[in-house]
Amino acid sequence: MTDERMNDPANERRHEGESEERELSQVLRHRREKLEALRERGVEPFAYAFDRTHRTDQALAHFERAESEGTLSDGGETESLRLAGRMVSWRSHGKSAFAHMEDGGGRIQLYFRLNTLGEDAFRMLDLLDLGDWIGVHGPMFRTRTGEATVKVEGWELLAKSLRPLPFGKEEVDAETGARVVHSGFQDQQARYRQRYADLAVNPEVREVFLKRTRLIRALREFLDARDFIEVETPVLQPLYGGAAARPFTTHHNALDTTLYLRIADELYLKRLIVGGFERVYEIGKDFRNEGIDRSHNPEFTMLEYYQAFADYEEMMKGVEALLRHAVTAVNGGERIRVQGVEIDFESRFRRLPFMEGLNTKLGVDAGDLSDSDLRARAEALGETGLEGASRGRLLDKLFGALVEPELVQPTFVVDYPVELSPLAKTKRGDPRLTERFELYVSGRELANAFSELNDPLDQRARFEAQVVAREAGDDETHPVDEDYLRAMEYGMPPTGGVGIGVDRLAMLVTDSASIRDVILFPTLRPGEGGGS
Repeated sequence: MTDERMNDPANERRHEGESEERELSQVLRHRREKLEALRERGVEPFAYAFDRTHRTDQALAHFERAESEGTLSDGGETESLRLAGRMVSWRSHGKSAFAHMEDGGGRIQLYFRLNTLGEDAFRMLDLLDLGDWIGVHGPMFRTRTGEATVKVEGWELLAKSLRPLPFGKEEVDAETGARVVHSGFQDQQARYRQRYADLAVNPEVREVFLKRTRLIRALREFLDARDFIEVETPVLQPLYGGAAARPFTTHHNALDTTLYLRIADELYLKRLIVGGFERVYEIGKDFRNEGIDRSHNPEFTMLEYYQAFADYEEMMKGVEALLRHAVTAVNGGERIRVQGVEIDFESRFRRLPFMEGLNTKLGVDAGDLSDSDLRARAEALGETGLEGASRGRLLDKLFGALVEPELVQPTFVVDYPVELSPLAKTKRGDPRLTERFELYVSGRELANAFSELNDPLDQRARFEAQVVAREAGDDETHPVDEDYLRAMEYGMPPTGGVGIGVDRLAMLVTDSASIRDVILFPTLRPGEGGGS
């Protein structure tokens, strides 16, 4: 081998990878050997159940309450408690050992002692590994260093971990008490792909998804309190609609027909308005066959809600109130920090007319520019794939490149061009525009809303204009939905509708930089990160 080959960085990385694989294989073999040793001693390594009396946080609260009330025993102990969790640290001291166990409520210290457990049970601890799930019982006391601890009087193996979790080296800041983890699970793509391991070793990741749960609960609370009813509409649809996007297509064998994963909930929810449900909402999955980036995932969660007899002005008021409620429910206040910037949900949201914002950045009235001029300006900004794009799409691309990044504080962009809004009513006093708003926060679209179009003749003309745009090469247009038009012909009352991206809202309230950070199992390109 030449010196050049020996010093090649790629070659060095390959050898490092091979060394890591050999080391992992050895660890896996040792864990299997411990598994067999346990079974040889009559221990079943995968239990059926465990009668737990307390989570770790409940046990700690119970101990502190007993301590403050003076109800501990003469030895400073509580009664025996039963806890279960994953073992995440281990320190052996000969005839005693300390460990930490973690469950859904947090972590707690365990104290194992030879004289308490007896020879057999204590020596059996040698067959445990970090990551094993165990159940313990015993009283709680406070150690000389001041940590509330379970004195283990007996333990059970609940599930043997046959693969080591990627725990990092952990330190506790002496001044703040903050937990700092070094190394560990560093490959972000592998963390997304192996979310189960990411959650197991990173409590802060679990907290992100607990906040997401609180967020969705808060959205439901707000709408339920205002007499909205939650409904479910089809995910598999014979015709996609409600947004400008490419759908995922599938085939139903029994019916021998093409079906589409929904790109929006809108048209079915408005059918329910026609049917007499005056306030409806749905929180569900939508699917769009589009690119993946920091704010887009092909499978995503939307909240859509519709209110009869309301217009987009009424819906703007509702969105402000809804977001204040949700942000406060998750973070305890109406001001939050997102990527180092304070976002103010407390003050009245700014309003910016779409064309005013775009014209200011262009330095000219976009309405005076031809389609070719708009396309040239978009291409000069680095936008691609614009051949055959409709005028509405070109305006949208320019607005996205020039205006959206500057919309950091909550801003309602209002009164969109009619070419961009085939489902919205025209603006009173200006038929070139529609009564539509989008809410932007931190430079991203968060909500989209209309005074819903309820004239079936106008709606048909809008659909047909979308067909013309598709024939010209725009593949993100809206098809003609004859059944929806039939529903409108029965009569749809004046209606306001709102769609809110739940994932993007979760990004805000958890201060997450990527949509993948708030989706438990995001869509990944083949080969990204570790795992299959």
